[in-house]
Amino acid sequence: MAIQVGDKAPDFELKDNHGATVRLSDFRGAKNVVLLFYPFAFTGVCTGELCEVRDNLPRFSDRDTQVLAVSNDSVHTLRVFGEQEGLEYPLLSDFWPHGDVSRAYGVFAEDKGCAVRGTFVIDKEGVVRWTVVNALPDARDLDEYVSALDAL
Repeated sequence: MAIQVGDKAPDFELKDNHGATVRLSDFRGAKNVVLLFYPFAFTGVCTGELCEVRDNLPRFSDRDTQVLAVSNDSVHTLRVFGEQEGLEYPLLSDFWPHGDVSRAYGVFAEDKGCAVRGTFVIDKEGVVRWTVVNALPDARDLDEYVSALDAL
C-alpha cells in the first residue's frame, strides 16, 4: 500500500545520475519535495513526463520545491538518459538493493520489477501532503501536483 497523505515520508539515501548521494532528509526544513517514481528511463511515457517537468522547472523552484525523480534503473543508465534529455534535476537510482525505496513508498510492482508512477508532494517538515499513484501506462498531470504545492 502506498504512503498516504499525512504520513511522514520515509527517509532514503540514493545515488543520483552523477553518483552523488541524495537524502530526502537533506531537504527537511529547507525545501518542499516532489518525489516522482517512474518505471524506466528511455520509455515513451516516462520520457514525456520527465521532459515536461524539465520544461516547467521554474514552476517548482518558484514554489521553493526540489524535484526528485526515482527509477529502478542503474546510475549509469540515468546519467546517459539525463544527458540525452537535458534533465537538470536529480534522477535517483533505486537499483540496488533493487526497489527498496519504491517498496518503502508502496509503489513497487513486484510482477514487473519496477516502480509504478507514484507522485508524493512532501512539505518542508517531511510530511506527505498530496499523492497520486498511476498504473504503468498512465501519464500524470503536472498541473495536479503544482496545484498541490500551491495548497501548502
